[in-house]
Amino acid sequence: MKYQLIIIVLRGIRLNNLLRVSTYTILFISLILIGPSCSESVTISAGPVETKTTTVFKKSAEGPQKSNSLVIYSGRSEKLVAPIIEQFALTSGFNVQVKYGKTAEIAATIMEEGNNSPADLFFAQDPGGLGVLEANDMFIELPQQVVSLVPYGKKSETNQWVGITGRARTLVHNTDIAKEDLPNDLWELVNNNRWKGRIGYAPTNGSFQAMVSAMRAEWGEAKTEEWLKALLTLEPLIYPKNTPQVAAAAAGEIDIGLVNHYYVHRFIADEGDAFKARNHHLPSGGPGSIVLVAGAGILKTAKNQENAILFLKYLLSPVGQQYFASQTYEYPLVEGIKTNRILTPLENINGPQISYTKMNDLQGTIDLLTKVGALQ
Repeated sequence: MKYQLIIIVLRGIRLNNLLRVSTYTILFISLILIGPSCSESVTISAGPVETKTTTVFKKSAEGPQKSNSLVIYSGRSEKLVAPIIEQFALTSGFNVQVKYGKTAEIAATIMEEGNNSPADLFFAQDPGGLGVLEANDMFIELPQQVVSLVPYGKKSETNQWVGITGRARTLVHNTDIAKEDLPNDLWELVNNNRWKGRIGYAPTNGSFQAMVSAMRAEWGEAKTEEWLKALLTLEPLIYPKNTPQVAAAAAGEIDIGLVNHYYVHRFIADEGDAFKARNHHLPSGGPGSIVLVAGAGILKTAKNQENAILFLKYLLSPVGQQYFASQTYEYPLVEGIKTNRILTPLENINGPQISYTKMNDLQGTIDLLTKVGALQ
């Protein structure tokens, strides 16, 4: 099993698309978030030069030396979350190890590893993956100091995991498509032959699978199967994930793609307002407009539970929430965080009120996608 070690740089941090933070600001934040129980001694690392990073913890008279490690299994993409994980490693002085993969695969790996899993925390792309481990009683019950930071409906009903950010499902479309021609809901999309061969989707993507889980929770199995079969009759183009769908819509390769909202905004930030793709939030709502949460839970077998709790608090702090709002264009879940001006306000998205607990059956969703031929 390979882990990607987070490289820690103390002086003059520069992270791609990340806030630039001075040494004094970092130490200040570190004292607030980590508390007075540790002090750091860091050897500066820059690039591929062989260096060493150490953290020296003060040993209290009451007990043994505290751990300075944290192992994260991430179903979120490295490009999106590595900068904020690296910033946490810097402010805390912890040796952070990260294993990246797709949410469903990571959840399956943790299940397979069982009590022998080295993971302390599972950072998932969607609630479905978290629900699998919750259903198998693999998470600790999180302390109130963590769960109280997240509003009701954006966390586990049993406090076993918390949402970190919101990600709205939407349709991305080429700007040459007139707004009045765009569908009002998912059924109108699949019942129009105009889109035959002009739709993109990513059946292996965790967020698409989470949307199908929401369909099953809202519509039932039979109606969801009917929708999937109708989609496949339109001969949609298959993509490995969301990003290439957005690029394909802008290039005119497809007219519409089934994606999360923030990918378009990343392209616009890089290429400007002339980028030829935009989001269409379905006016009639339904599962196609669900706001999924990316969230995290701490494993019962975690060797570094205290450090994992500090990491969750960091992600839900103003620093962590503002990173996601400003740099990845996701919706913050903590009040008082300024969202990016180009985001559609959450109150303007007609999302369904579906309990994430009812979306726990990820295997059932995969079985249904396989049954209709969307997955092999």
